[in-house]
Amino acid sequence: MTGGGLVLPLALIEVGHLLDLLDEFVTVLEDSQHTADAGTTALAPDPYPDDREASAAFREATQTAILERRLADVGTVRAALAEAVGDATPEHAGEGLQAARVIIADPDLDAWLRTLTALRLVLASRLGVSGADDHDPEDPRFGVYDWLGFRLDQLVRAADARDGLDHETWI
Repeated sequence: MTGGGLVLPLALIEVGHLLDLLDEFVTVLEDSQHTADAGTTALAPDPYPDDREASAAFREATQTAILERRLADVGTVRAALAEAVGDATPEHAGEGLQAARVIIADPDLDAWLRTLTALRLVLASRLGVSGADDHDPEDPRFGVYDWLGFRLDQLVRAADARDGLDHETWI
């Protein structure tokens, strides 16, 4: 790979789940143009909480551009996942697991970070998480939320560790 990037090893089942989440996220984004809910409101909170008219005007002026950027980001993530699925190799033959090497080029890292963060923010809003005390690690509903946090943390740490390098960094 030229230009550098990160390699994110994922099990194929993780790739499949992330692709499903991206599909659901696209639906949420498209629906946000017509209906606001806790998840979509968290993605674009009122910039002027004390002035409804100014907030509405700001949202009207920026909503299309923000939606287009989020959809483009999802497309970037999807493309890397699709390429990785094509390159999947047997990891644990006896267990039937396969691993995929998801290559995240340096210019695409921000799209990955924005997308995973937005997914996690929508989930947090829908689960009622506004702080650490709102999270119950024993509650199975938080599994995807925690997994997204784990992957975000991996990407951020890998990005910090590879600063100054001009080659792939394994995470």
